Amino acid sequence: MKRILSTLFVFALLLTSCQGEDGIDGQDGGIFVASAFEIEIDFNAGNAYEYFEEYGFQVYPSDVTLVYILWETADGQDVWRLMPQQVVFDEDTANESVLTYNYDFTQTDVRFFLDGTVDFSAIGTEWTQNQTFRVVVVPADNIDAVDTSSIEDVMEVGRIQAFEKK
Repeated sequence: MKRILSTLFVFALLLTSCQGEDGIDGQDGGIFVASAFEIEIDFNAGNAYEYFEEYGFQVYPSDVTLVYILWETADGQDVWRLMPQQVVFDEDTANESVLTYNYDFTQTDVRFFLDGTVDFSAIGTEWTQNQTFRVVVVPADNIDAVDTSSIEDVMEVGRIQAFEKK
């Protein structure tokens, strides 16, 4: 008898706890889907060391955009860092130069840009060319308890809908 009651309880729990089509339900009963895409950018004087990219999908005013930069590859694994990220040149001198990879966003686009005290035209192309970024747009209601410095944690928050950018 206990087995039958346990089975009925689990079955009832499953039926009452599932709501919506698929994925994790948001607070208003809608499905929580974070959107993400990767983009490779060349920064140069011609684009004023900045680049604008439209999302290509709907972003709500309360959504949060997070951008990660592909920092390195270690043991075949991509290592992503949450922006902004800084590189310090000439650390041992009083004339220390800093390069900052940064971003800002609106409801329609995200802007990637270089900032800092370094002369962008004087640094090597490894700092300005073929820079890969991952953009994740997360509904704000779901971002509170997430460690945003970890791209894996952000991707785990909900089902991520990936868009391929060229």
